[in-house]
Amino acid sequence: MYILDEPSIGLHSRDTERLIGVLKALQRLGNTLIVVEHDEEIMRAADQLIDIGPMAGTHGGELVFQGKFKDLPKASNSLTAKYLNHEMEIPVPDRRRRWKPFIEIVGARENNLKNVTAKFPLGVLTVVTGVSGSGKTSLVKKILYPAIKKLSGGYGEQTGNYDKLKGDFNQITDAEMVDQNPIGKSSRSNPVTYVKAYDEIRALYADLPMAKSRNLKPSHFSFNVDGGRCDACQGEGTVTIEMQFMADIHLKCEACNGKRFKEDILTVEFKNKNIDDILQLTVDDALEFFNDPAKTKYSNQLAKIVTKLQPLADVGLGYVRLGQSSNTLSGGEAQRIKLASFIGKGNIASSTLFVFDEPTTGLHFHDIRKLMDAFNALIKLGNTIIVIEHNLEIIKCADWIIDLGPDGGDKGGQIVFEGTPEDLVKCKASVTGQYLKEKLK
Repeated sequence: MYILDEPSIGLHSRDTERLIGVLKALQRLGNTLIVVEHDEEIMRAADQLIDIGPMAGTHGGELVFQGKFKDLPKASNSLTAKYLNHEMEIPVPDRRRRWKPFIEIVGARENNLKNVTAKFPLGVLTVVTGVSGSGKTSLVKKILYPAIKKLSGGYGEQTGNYDKLKGDFNQITDAEMVDQNPIGKSSRSNPVTYVKAYDEIRALYADLPMAKSRNLKPSHFSFNVDGGRCDACQGEGTVTIEMQFMADIHLKCEACNGKRFKEDILTVEFKNKNIDDILQLTVDDALEFFNDPAKTKYSNQLAKIVTKLQPLADVGLGYVRLGQSSNTLSGGEAQRIKLASFIGKGNIASSTLFVFDEPTTGLHFHDIRKLMDAFNALIKLGNTIIVIEHNLEIIKCADWIIDLGPDGGDKGGQIVFEGTPEDLVKCKASVTGQYLKEKLK
């Protein structure tokens, strides 16, 4: 029995087709294959589908459908079925955004890039495509991003080999790489602290009558500083036993029972929930909990909390727990939390260049739709988004496409096509265009 967890990650549609061939060959040899996957073509190739849902987090965890692909339409409460049957879809934009200012990289020669010149429009969604190994990362992450970052006063990795940067780069005020690295280096890092919502929650709890009577400050409700956090585990919730020849053992703290705070802090409650109960809530449940239609005396504070948390739900992370440790989040989840933090700033400086490297990793169709909404919100604020992507749902929504290839490795590193999705499907030299045709019908 082979169990594969999203084997299509990082694969072009052509390579996914080859992967399906390999999986089928293993099956014919008498093996059993179980694949956890979001890719449409792999789902269609399956002999048996098991769909879990109907939604995520507290609204999921049920068997929605099990059976053959042809019977999937019978699953009336399956989001997967609705997208595969086109009852729901990620719409192709009515029109592509028009643009005038642009940045141009001239003479890019990093890794397998063969002295290419590429034009990146500003104020729109540009998607960089191409088969695996065609030079996408070299062009965007090794050359374009560090070059722009340094021009806007930042610093980063050494810029790859290229001749010059042309165009309207002076219109970019900053550059941000929204990657899949963890959101924090310690286990204390979590979604609610990253989007700055925890500051508002701590202020709310410090303002409660019981907290005031004990002279408790917002810092007492933090697990990062001494005061209210458990002294035994230093606010970790677990105690680490170092092993000399084996992996360290992490045990639930006996002093606080994994709740991270001292007992007197946990007795302070808002609507029958203490600070630990709040951290155990999912984003969706927290939005419902902090919603204040009755307009109580804490209305302003509650509104601030909801405002900070809403972007997490908007990017499809409503199922994530507020206090979920960063080391339990996938790369795709970490990336979307970073995206939510930018959206949540509200007054973010326009003319920022955002670079995303395969943001659809681990995403269902429904989540990709939310991701596109988040992209459009950032562009509406006057920002520029550049995405390295294989997912056809994102590619079909692009205003501008730069397709690299024609193949990977030494056979890649050239610009095959620059233009709109409608023109890409007419380009016979583009492998990406051949697979995109189905999505633009």
